[in-house]
Amino acid sequence: MEKITMAHGSGGKSSAQLMAEIFGKHFKNQILDKMEDAAILEVTSGTDSIARIACSTDSFVVTPLIFKGGDIGKLCVCGTVNDLLMMGAVPKYLTCGFILEEGLRVDLLDQVVESIALQAREAGVVIVAGDTKVVEGNGGMYINTTGIGEVPQGRDVSSANCEAGDVILCSGDLGDHHACILSHRMEIENNITSDCAALNDIVDGLFAAGINVKTMRDVTRGGLGTVLNEIADSSGCRIELEEESIPVDPEVKGFADILGLDPLYMGNEGKMIAVVPADQAEKALEVMKATEHGKNAAVIGSASEGGGTFLKTHLGATRRVDA
Repeated sequence: MEKITMAHGSGGKSSAQLMAEIFGKHFKNQILDKMEDAAILEVTSGTDSIARIACSTDSFVVTPLIFKGGDIGKLCVCGTVNDLLMMGAVPKYLTCGFILEEGLRVDLLDQVVESIALQAREAGVVIVAGDTKVVEGNGGMYINTTGIGEVPQGRDVSSANCEAGDVILCSGDLGDHHACILSHRMEIENNITSDCAALNDIVDGLFAAGINVKTMRDVTRGGLGTVLNEIADSSGCRIELEEESIPVDPEVKGFADILGLDPLYMGNEGKMIAVVPADQAEKALEVMKATEHGKNAAVIGSASEGGGTFLKTHLGATRRVDA
């Protein structure tokens, strides 16, 4: 690796290489090494543990800034809130830092900031700190958000908790956001809308129903295939998927087929997977389907002894799903 390329921001193999060879090498510690969606931190007073909090930070760069189903403002809130939720935390606070390029329209900035405020209220978080910088450029905008949430007593959600016999559920159709953004960039007219959303309703519903949620991950960059490989690596389990059970909207599938894309690796901004014990899978699916953002949820696979991620195709063959 001599120079940074766009692939290093894809969330796939090149991103993992960048993390391992640069950031992981210098920042190595027992919290960061877990590579979860958010860090779980103990707040103590003397020798007593007062609370556990989740902390996550993320930076958002997207073209176009406004797209069907959302904008960079909604995206930055949902992305960070979802990272907290995936650790079983109740999101509480956000910080918000802006890097604005010279020439950015003030009315566009106002629209994005309003969108942030609206989505923050909907997700139940308060924006408590921020920063703004202006740089030379062509009217673009980049946003960084850091989120803090509280992990209720008794919750233990981690990629390492997946065990043989567990069942994997996906909250809905894959690839909507990826296809939406590409359609905008390529000026292709269709009805595909980004799935950008905060997933409070699904996560709150699962815990309220008493589901023993072992692992949760939001399916963002790198797609489902990459996320499940990370879970397989963390837990030591073999992940087995059923191709016919994986939900994909027909219009997104058609779009992906035309461009030679695989929905397993397409990004999302409002989808998650949950790993639960087999005897609670039916109830968990029922809970997901009863929510606004989980109505197209499906059981997509299971965990067994071994390692790696595999897909049983509609033809009955089994192939490996790499990162």
